[in-house]
Amino acid sequence: MKICVAGEGAFGNKHLEALAKIDGVEVASLVGGVADATEAVAKKFNIPHWTLDLAEGVAQPGVEAVILTTPTPLHARQAEQAMRAGKHVLVEIPMADNVADAERLVQVQKEKGVVAMAGHVRRFNPSHQWVHRKMVAGELKLQQFAATTYFFRRTNLNALGQPRSWTDHLLWHHACHAVDLFLWQTGEVPVEAQAIQGPIHPELGIAMDMGIQLKAPSGAIFTLSLSFNNNGPLGSFYRYICDNGTYIGRYDELVDGYDKPVDLSGIGVSLNGVELEDREFIAAIRERREPESSLAKCLPTMRVLDRLERQLLGNHAAAAE
Repeated sequence: MKICVAGEGAFGNKHLEALAKIDGVEVASLVGGVADATEAVAKKFNIPHWTLDLAEGVAQPGVEAVILTTPTPLHARQAEQAMRAGKHVLVEIPMADNVADAERLVQVQKEKGVVAMAGHVRRFNPSHQWVHRKMVAGELKLQQFAATTYFFRRTNLNALGQPRSWTDHLLWHHACHAVDLFLWQTGEVPVEAQAIQGPIHPELGIAMDMGIQLKAPSGAIFTLSLSFNNNGPLGSFYRYICDNGTYIGRYDELVDGYDKPVDLSGIGVSLNGVELEDREFIAAIRERREPESSLAKCLPTMRVLDRLERQLLGNHAAAAE
């Protein structure tokens, strides 16, 4: 299977590393935003073709699928472009930065009949997979899901310390991971949702701190703290407080409430969530089925984010009066 990968940055590299471990897959083209960086990454991974034009990359002979790891504001437009070209698409999280674009992408997928998947890697991390299987089996019942996402990002730099051409967002990107995880683990759409945020950064134009609370019909609650102001340990951590134990997910690792590691060796063929995500995308194409994190399955998450954004905008308007 020949694949076009778009995005030469940090997460594009993660996908290229993952794809190199999957049999029967060839990256035929790399599409980037900066010529020198794109050429360097193409050489690093022995990719025969690189370009700055997505249409050119998608049109390379034999390309069946596209993985988009480009800036968030480009996700919806590029995903639609690839689907309308008849290509299967994996678009990194979030699929769009507004609910209208997300709903349009779901409609385009139905129209074209391609496999279209959102890169909700938390659904594939072995840590969260282990908890999910326990919940499905009835061995664990979630009471509270407490999550934190902390970075120190007061300038517009990416994970590699390089300047960004766009601005990251706590709600539409980082909260998207945790909110989707809560919906996926409970299998429910929240009946209550509220959010608060701190001051808007004068240069970046975004809130640097945010808090979100949700409640599922089953009674499980969700609390999420997000910050770009945290000068300390960075990353996202997820605490499952259940009726029969407490577990903390740290990306692909899981410990119990006393920091004792949980054996995840039997969860999948890899302990790398990005690789498992890519394997699901490729398997769904080969088996002609809907993937675990299809655009349609992730649409409820986008609707919750829209609900929270409208609340935040309403609060801001009320405070300004």
